[in-house]
Amino acid sequence: MSNKEPGEYYTEDRWQNWLDRLREEDLDAEEEDSARLLLNLQDDTAIAVAKILTDYEDGTIDGERALAELTDIHEVVLDEVSFDDEETEMLLDGVQTSLLCVLYAGQEFVAEGPAEGTIQEYIEAATAAEEEEDLESALGYCVQAGTLVVDGRTLDLEMAEELDFGLVAEWVNGLDSLQTAMSDPEFVEEE
Repeated sequence: MSNKEPGEYYTEDRWQNWLDRLREEDLDAEEEDSARLLLNLQDDTAIAVAKILTDYEDGTIDGERALAELTDIHEVVLDEVSFDDEETEMLLDGVQTSLLCVLYAGQEFVAEGPAEGTIQEYIEAATAAEEEEDLESALGYCVQAGTLVVDGRTLDLEMAEELDFGLVAEWVNGLDSLQTAMSDPEFVEEE
């Protein structure tokens, strides 16, 4: 068991710093700088999740601690945030939607291990469920795909880019951040 204090993986202050940056910026979904800032915010959270999962897998922390840490991050980053600017609020909501799948996938991996099957099968099932407006099942399938990403399988980015805009596309976008974080869990600079 590690001597790490709770909250060391991700803190409310860290999230608040990102929110402060968003408040300072004039975000525009079409501008590269805005997109990069939002992606860095998302990747930073995914990296914290990856570090927890890596520490869990190598025995540094146990399952109970890993789930507690993931729950703490969940409560911080998925808490409702309001901005004066409606577009900023909408853009952050997209990041939070992506991170929802990342966090659930991490929790599912710790609780149940990796799913059976392939990432592609789960993404295809999620897409079909979304078309049927069964969003709960769609999220469940994406979470299962996420457990495979944590397990080291590769998310096919070409397949991800072909997804129609919607919740599945946003959840898969989060899994892409998780995949990057699992392969290279380096801290994203806030500045």
